[in-house]
Amino acid sequence: MARFTRIEVTIKMQETGMVPVFYHRDANVCKQVVKACYEGGVRVFEFTNRGDFAHEVFAEVSKWAAKETPEMILGVGSVIDSATAALYIQLGSNFIVSPLIDEDTARFCNRRKIAWSPGCGSVTEINRAHELGAEVVKVFPGSSVGGPDFISGVKGPMPWASIMPTGGVSPDEANLKGWFKAGVHCVGMGSQLFPKEVIEAGDYSVIAEKCSQALEIIKKLRS
Repeated sequence: MARFTRIEVTIKMQETGMVPVFYHRDANVCKQVVKACYEGGVRVFEFTNRGDFAHEVFAEVSKWAAKETPEMILGVGSVIDSATAALYIQLGSNFIVSPLIDEDTARFCNRRKIAWSPGCGSVTEINRAHELGAEVVKVFPGSSVGGPDFISGVKGPMPWASIMPTGGVSPDEANLKGWFKAGVHCVGMGSQLFPKEVIEAGDYSVIAEKCSQALEIIKKLRS
């Protein structure tokens, strides 16, 4: 059962400005990554539903995080159907992120009052996501869809849209400046925040520092 309401999720996404996106088949690695992000100031984290038995990994991480990183809002991404959403919500997911719009998933999340962010690639899809109850809409893949220019274009006729681009976002100022200038609600960030060599070396302090630096940049850009 979710520990945070969808309103709390939406607000914290905006306050933090960044949602790390990560998956590893080893639950212990996931725990260390979540902890590093937490120490770096992150309070919203997306576990991606990738690989065999991913839900078992999440179940272990979810129970651990509730005790060890109590303010961290864990959610699950790469969810493409309502059955998978139901499974992860039962295991403690506080929000669901999808790469696409699935109406059954929207209805299920709304019944449970769980935040749902579907992936969209056009103004029509964003509008449809709003109709289905999405507060924060994911633009995916962000750089391929059109990057910051696309966000700016959408915000013209739809200034109320809360958009989270994922894909093509990196923790450097030059990249983040374009997204936040365009008016994003927050950004999703994956491989750029978790270099493969850092994960393999188990040097989690690097991740904590990357998160801290990225959040400082976001804070600076917003001010």
